[in-house]
Amino acid sequence: MSITEADRIERDAMGEVRVPAWALWGAQTQRAVENFTISEQRFGRRFIAALGQVKYACARANIDLERLDPRLGAAIVQACDEVSAGDLDAHFPIDVFQTGSGTSTNMNANEVIANRAIQRLGGAVGSKSPVHPNDHVNMSQSSNDVIPTVIHVAATLALRDDLLPALTHLRAALADKAVAFDAIVKTGRTHLQDATPIRLGQVFGGYAAQIGQAMSRAQRAMEALRELPLGGTAVGTGINCPADFAERAIAHLNTVLGTDFVEAHNHVEANAARDALVEASGALKTIAVSLHKVANDIRWLASGPRNGLGELRLPAVQPGSSIMPGKVNPVIPEAVIMACAQAIGHDATITLGGLGGYFELNLMMPLIAHNILTAIALLANAARIFTDRCVAGLEADADRCRETVERNLALATALAPALGYDKAAEIAKEAQSTGKTVREIAEAWDVLPTEALAALLDPYRMTEPNNE
Repeated sequence: MSITEADRIERDAMGEVRVPAWALWGAQTQRAVENFTISEQRFGRRFIAALGQVKYACARANIDLERLDPRLGAAIVQACDEVSAGDLDAHFPIDVFQTGSGTSTNMNANEVIANRAIQRLGGAVGSKSPVHPNDHVNMSQSSNDVIPTVIHVAATLALRDDLLPALTHLRAALADKAVAFDAIVKTGRTHLQDATPIRLGQVFGGYAAQIGQAMSRAQRAMEALRELPLGGTAVGTGINCPADFAERAIAHLNTVLGTDFVEAHNHVEANAARDALVEASGALKTIAVSLHKVANDIRWLASGPRNGLGELRLPAVQPGSSIMPGKVNPVIPEAVIMACAQAIGHDATITLGGLGGYFELNLMMPLIAHNILTAIALLANAARIFTDRCVAGLEADADRCRETVERNLALATALAPALGYDKAAEIAKEAQSTGKTVREIAEAWDVLPTEALAALLDPYRMTEPNNE
């Protein structure tokens, strides 16, 4: 097949390759595009930005060490900035499902950065002159240390800049509701059965605390990712890499990103295993479980509006049925629940990805990268939408809460210290069989003076400790 004006010829160690004339990628990227037609899923903005930032730091370190010509280095640095900014995203076409080391994507970056630098220096795209993708852009590096470094950087920034702010936003909204609902006493529930009273504010205070714990877990996930494999090159021995390269490159990264990454303590481990990412993913799974708990509770507490629990009123954001007029469904909590389920699925995939470490290299790195970044984005977006479109607009039905508390058989619990467990149980059984309240039976049986009985059966008093 003849070469058209829309193509150019590139060469690599395996021979000639046709590359679209407009593309900044080269032969190795083109081979990957043709080999990996699997999912049509590409690495997202967060990953490509981190890839550009890591390449920028490496170029700066090589300039510092006088290994890279400053003129070529300056053009490479400018091209890296364009990759980080998203200006060259169209030139990163490779499928997520590719070589397990991510070599194709590393070479994609090397080729794009080299060709963009060549353009800046007035050369011909595809010529590899005066900037070579391997000799200059990939100097002091290997795919085997660059790609895991990029994953750590991208995941850390996603946690710091996306998930943590979203969780902070949600926790604040839940804490606000805890204050607003503090005077409202409702029926507690254990085993899906009525339990002793609790204030609605206490319930939301518990939710706020749970999301606070989720924030702490996100912080710990960032700490797990703090060590970067950069400097290990092929198998963790650092071949073709100056001894202080990684330290300098990581310092440049930290300056640009406001991070506190450090060089891996042991580069063999850092190249061979992706345990830190499995650990971080475990934290994300737990955060997903926490979000699910809060969203599902709120969905149930708002069930009804007339024949459910009905203790909360959700903001109506869209019609709920194509056939039932006036029906409004808890669509935001449902969307959050689905996002959490998907994030938990991503954790299972990342765990399997962690099992892909064989000898000196993990061979599922693109899969791990895609799944952890997708999970973070899902949880961050779900938490923010949940806050803005559900939690912020929640209202309490105080009358409904009072009604269910008064009918609650578990109020007999408060009588046990004064009457004994067995007598209190008799009162509860009588109330159940007659349809009356615990208060009504206790008054009818004249078990305590009126004032003492009223004090013991005060629902608000039951929500405080040391209320004997």
